[in-house]
Amino acid sequence: MSATTTFAGRLLTRTRTGGPEDDDRGPRLLEHVLGWTLVVLLAVLVTRAGLM
Repeated sequence: MSATTTFAGRLLTRTRTGGPEDDDRGPRLLEHVLGWTLVVLLAVLVTRAGLM
């Protein structure tokens, strides 16, 4: 068995660490909605404080 074959085999069988690309379902929509809610809240507070 060559070194490249062993290295390629290890790359294919690596354990996933649970990074952001692992779960593309529900939380992405929730984060999007909460982010825009924060933006709107900040805009209202800045406007009410007379900073704009």
